[in-house]
Amino acid sequence: MLQKLDTHLKVGLIGFGLSGRYFHAPFLKVNPRLRLTKVVERSTNEAILFDPSLEIVRSPAELLADPAIDLVFICTPNHTHFEYAKAALEAGKHVVVEKPFANTLAEAEALMELAERKKLFITAYQNRRWDADFLTIQALLQTETLGQIVEVESHFDRYRPQVPQGTWKELPMPGAGNLYNLGPHLIDQVLTLFGPPKTVTATIKTTRTNALTDDYFDIRLDYTDKRIALKSSLLAYKNDLRFLIHGTQGSFVKKGLDVQEDLLRQGMWPNQPNWGAEPSSQWGKVYSEARTGPVESQLGNYTPFYDNLYEVIVNAAEPLVKPYQILQTTRTIDRALASNQLQKTVEF
Repeated sequence: MLQKLDTHLKVGLIGFGLSGRYFHAPFLKVNPRLRLTKVVERSTNEAILFDPSLEIVRSPAELLADPAIDLVFICTPNHTHFEYAKAALEAGKHVVVEKPFANTLAEAEALMELAERKKLFITAYQNRRWDADFLTIQALLQTETLGQIVEVESHFDRYRPQVPQGTWKELPMPGAGNLYNLGPHLIDQVLTLFGPPKTVTATIKTTRTNALTDDYFDIRLDYTDKRIALKSSLLAYKNDLRFLIHGTQGSFVKKGLDVQEDLLRQGMWPNQPNWGAEPSSQWGKVYSEARTGPVESQLGNYTPFYDNLYEVIVNAAEPLVKPYQILQTTRTIDRALASNQLQKTVEF
């Protein structure tokens, strides 16, 4: 990456829904090295309510034509990610793509190749690496408290029996459905911990009446020495289990979701003291012969992702979310879809 003389990067958001408004805009607003200046909204003006200094444009092409924009976030419906990311790279912009990074491995590889050819940085938004529960598990595994890990269950369950109308996430189009919505997070976390598996076995279903896309998945990743289950259901009334980890010397159970999304939706700013702190009632618990008791949660904080963007683009630092990891996550989704279609275990 070429060194930039400015002290900040100018950022544009394509899309200002849940992702753009609540996940990205607050972190960009409080980061002194990333300056959000322009937002694409087709017909609404929500960005002005968030920050009156922001400029709203009505099309991605308008934003990409601005030579002052250094970095673009793709926060649009999943089926548009490849199209807009490709256009941003071709316009000479660095790019962050919301999950899923792409709808197929071929698309993901094409974006990586284009970015390399244009000498630009492209990455996936994998914020769940900085959830309190995942940071706590990373630290716990480094202590070898649980011994050798033999089994992991990772859940992201919800209870949404009514199929909402008018949302692209519930329409049968590329990238829609629960697997593409939540799967990238669960997959990325376990691949970060353990690397790619040997085989993939998946069941992907539509369980709700009138649903047009998948709303349930159970993905089994087999390693030589461990097995991992990634599960998500939108018909889980009792849905507080997040992680269950068994090792040769003990087990760890973690319930509840990271608090950051709720805090952001409430309008809180991520530069507040003690940001991302979980209540003690939500801490995980270790069970072993050596000790049984709570494990204080690490502070969840998505800030390192944004700090790393600047460092990679300006100072050629190592990216935290690496290209090969993005491709492995996309490949896992492809293999899960193949396993489900063939109704058998497939090689990774």
